[in-house]
Amino acid sequence: MGAVSPFGVGVPVLWESLLRGDTAVSVCEMLQAMEGMRTHVAALVPEIDARSIDRKKRRYMSNMSIYATVAAREACAAAGLDESVLASPRTGVCVGSTTGSTQETEEFFESFVLERSLDWMKSTHFFKIMNHSCASNLAQALGVRGRVLAPSAACATGTVAAGTAAEVIALGRQDVMVCGGADELHPLTVAVFDTLEASSTGYNERADETPRPFDRDRDGIVCGEGAGIVVLENMEHAMSRGADILGEVRGFALSNSPESVAHPSVSSMASCLRLALEDAEVAADAVDYVNAHATATLHGDVAEACAIAEAIGDACPVSSLKGHLAHTMAASGVLELIATLRMMRENVVIPTRNLTNIDKKCAAVELPVEPRSAELSCIVKNSFALGGVNSTLVVCKGAYDG
Repeated sequence: MGAVSPFGVGVPVLWESLLRGDTAVSVCEMLQAMEGMRTHVAALVPEIDARSIDRKKRRYMSNMSIYATVAAREACAAAGLDESVLASPRTGVCVGSTTGSTQETEEFFESFVLERSLDWMKSTHFFKIMNHSCASNLAQALGVRGRVLAPSAACATGTVAAGTAAEVIALGRQDVMVCGGADELHPLTVAVFDTLEASSTGYNERADETPRPFDRDRDGIVCGEGAGIVVLENMEHAMSRGADILGEVRGFALSNSPESVAHPSVSSMASCLRLALEDAEVAADAVDYVNAHATATLHGDVAEACAIAEAIGDACPVSSLKGHLAHTMAASGVLELIATLRMMRENVVIPTRNLTNIDKKCAAVELPVEPRSAELSCIVKNSFALGGVNSTLVVCKGAYDG
């Protein structure tokens, strides 16, 4: 596993910050400077030193490709993947982002529209704004020769990437996949949610109190950035080289909500959960923990809580990590999966931060407000996105036989 989060570089700093109940949310000056922007809070990645990436490779990268590459290097090192494995045609990449670099896109069109000229255009520019920028740049940096996939499913991108990579391996097309999601924060990203009246606007003076998933006083999304990368591998291949197996992807489901492009559907979410459990051949009552997508929107949190209750029941704990990390967009699914894998390894449930008054409409599921010890052998990770995309992963401990 590898992480670049609003807490900093590395899985250890991510995990330790979550265990302490820290928040990465703060007042963001570039949002304050935008006329008409009602939300002023965000979770930014601290400045990182990217000089470890070869300059010839780095010149084609925007921030999100840098985040993805730094996280992937950590993941590959932790997995013990040497250059021979990475260079094998049996090793691939599946990493997505919401779009290409918005910052680079702004800079290009700002000059292009005003000047109607290409005289100033840099040869490296396109490689930063193409939709598969993260996947392509990461594959180049790692020397990967296998498949390169770049799913784009808004907030569900990371989970979709991990699930798609697992299916590629299960089909026997690749032995190893470096997969996940990355995004960089830009005012236009935040403006999408602000325009939809889905962003948090009531805590600009109390940034540490938002977002508030499942809470009675929640008022919307707080945007963030980062990258989450995991290495998935054929079980026999991993065991043959003595890899430290963190968990087994047992099930994955990806479905659409045709009811609305913007509003969540309880029935479609519940159906996605059931499909994932069916794929995993895991009974609902065998699930020990659900890591919710819950972004602190008024309708989304209620819909997800009801869907979990309908498909899994109310016996297992449910929490969201958005109160700690904010919503890191395409990175969120795998950053939160990484944290959930650590919960499974340490047998501890991290509760939802800022959850002080549980909304009665969300109380259909168990929502712990304090950390708790629990035997976690089977976990579920949800990611739901604008556009009607529903995705769910079921991951179990390697020795799981339930």
